[in-house]
Amino acid sequence: MADENSRRAAAGWPPISFEKHEWHRTEDVGQSRRAMLKARGPYEAAVPAMIAALPIPRLDQETVIAAEDAVIELGRFDGEVGAVTAPFSAILLRSESAASSEIEQLTASARNIALAELGRSAGKNSRLIVGNVRAMEAAIDMAKDLDTLSIIAMQHEILQHDRPEHTGGWRDQQVWIGGGYSNGPHTAAFVPPHHDRVSALMDDVVAFARRTDLPALPQIAIAHAQFETVHPFPDGNGRTGRALIQAMLHRLGVTRNVTVPVSAGLLSDTRGYFDALSAYRSGDVAPIIRALAGASTSAIANGRQLVADLTEIRSGWELATSARAGSAGRRLLDILQRQPVVDAKLAASELLLSERNAQNGIDRLVGDGILHQIGAAARGRAYEARAVLVALDEFAARAKRSRGR
Repeated sequence: MADENSRRAAAGWPPISFEKHEWHRTEDVGQSRRAMLKARGPYEAAVPAMIAALPIPRLDQETVIAAEDAVIELGRFDGEVGAVTAPFSAILLRSESAASSEIEQLTASARNIALAELGRSAGKNSRLIVGNVRAMEAAIDMAKDLDTLSIIAMQHEILQHDRPEHTGGWRDQQVWIGGGYSNGPHTAAFVPPHHDRVSALMDDVVAFARRTDLPALPQIAIAHAQFETVHPFPDGNGRTGRALIQAMLHRLGVTRNVTVPVSAGLLSDTRGYFDALSAYRSGDVAPIIRALAGASTSAIANGRQLVADLTEIRSGWELATSARAGSAGRRLLDILQRQPVVDAKLAASELLLSERNAQNGIDRLVGDGILHQIGAAARGRAYEARAVLVALDEFAARAKRSRGR
């Protein structure tokens, strides 16, 4: 206990405080008397400290080394993959988006995600994951001009098709985590700040995220943890907060070419990740920094395997295809690595050809065993590159395995 207290003292970060607010119930439908009694009276909401001007607290050597090593490895992986003439950037971004969504219990197969990107019916989760892809793209595009409007835009991309009423600005109601929404905030695991505080707190988060005088990974980890503590939106906070990680990695120059699937690393130990966020709220920043460092290292190893698998698949296609150089079928091979489910319309758009000529290219790859038709429809046919989908699903499966197993 003494060692733990010493470590917390060294962390030197202000823990959240709490303030009471009156709770006004709107309905009691389906509530037991016991639950209704628990949800009566005032509740306590968190009051995070303003952090924009705070220095990074003194960290233990293990955390410092882990953070520094992770930044080096992130840069190395970014350089390795960025130097390869292959469409790995899009596939890694999709993998990051899928893993970030899975942390929120939103799962879908690689095939369904790719179908959703075509605008095909593939289930609500697939649509939400595609929304997260757009949020990640927006985060990277707006990284240099990171501000409150760009964060609001990230969350809009996630929910615009399924929960548009929850987009367009900060929340104007109390939210809470755990305990069930029908029970009110009284039994929640964590109650974020009252909505009246959100705007000022988010200005503060952005000011901290835009600083250039701090070590990169601790700054990113703290900004992310503070964002999740503020919980500024009615929905989509986790996915937006992890998009913020990617925006800051690019803004600070840690990554320049690709989206490292850091969420895939977090997915391998979600309990540790959530415990680290709780520790942050108690004034200990080291766990979330170590969690992000460990997730980065794990994600890089997983990402390297995915890149190796896709490279091997592409080499196999070169041997298997009968399509001549420069033909629609041959040119389509590159597209299939980043979009492993296609139809004639998408292929025509990508190759700048008519749909008939694009379909001829698809048919050639079907004959080569590289593409396979999905279903038996005679019209509006879609085709899958099964080898790529298997590689993506295997990446997702590796991400879910706990580190050290």
